[in-house]
Amino acid sequence: MAYDDRFQGRTAIVTGAASGIGRAVAARLIAEGATVGLWDLDAQALARTRRETGAADAQALDIADPAAVARAMEAGVAALGGRLDVLVCSAGITGPNTTVREYPVEAWQRVIDVNLNGLFYCNRAAVPAMEAGGYGRIVNVASIAGKEGNPNASAYSASKAGVIGLTKSLGKELAKTEIRVNCVTPAAVRTAIFDQMTQGHIDFMLSKIPLGRFGAIDEVAALICWLASEEASFSTGAVFDVSGGRATY
Repeated sequence: MAYDDRFQGRTAIVTGAASGIGRAVAARLIAEGATVGLWDLDAQALARTRRETGAADAQALDIADPAAVARAMEAGVAALGGRLDVLVCSAGITGPNTTVREYPVEAWQRVIDVNLNGLFYCNRAAVPAMEAGGYGRIVNVASIAGKEGNPNASAYSASKAGVIGLTKSLGKELAKTEIRVNCVTPAAVRTAIFDQMTQGHIDFMLSKIPLGRFGAIDEVAALICWLASEEASFSTGAVFDVSGGRATY
């Protein structure tokens, strides 16, 4: 269910916008009136998503490159009319499913670079633009793995725990402003990211969800869009679960 013009007059940038949760969030923001810029590494999928959603801007970049993020933010804010109201950070990778002792160092570094460092670069670049407009909503996509730590997914779990910590810290830093910073911690949602996982790991994640099913993309997008809206005015530095009953705190 959409809320008509809830985001009328608002601008947004969504990372990881060419597929999965990011694409669903971008499409919903646009449907509810926002002017949206799309960021993703996959240029071909990004172009297709822009055509299908009617997004105002689309930029193919690697968010693990801080200089690229800074350039994209400057260009993106300009394309959105000179202001940024909403940032949703959904871009992420899983990395291999293996033990800590066998985890490839290069793979560890890439997961941390994308999931944590890249998200930091995006949050950092968004703050000045939001401060200039006197308003902002930042929603970071973490994971239940960041709370509990999934075996054979140490880099992913560590990176998402870092996202939670960063969100709490930035939320407190900006608490005296009109910028709110929150994160969501989904349990497993069947998206293209499953292609990066072993079947054994997928089965493990399903076994941990009391509802007995994976989450739906639209269920996560609905929560993210509420946090990205003006309605979410009294929560900041907070963690919102969408985990099918898996979360215990």
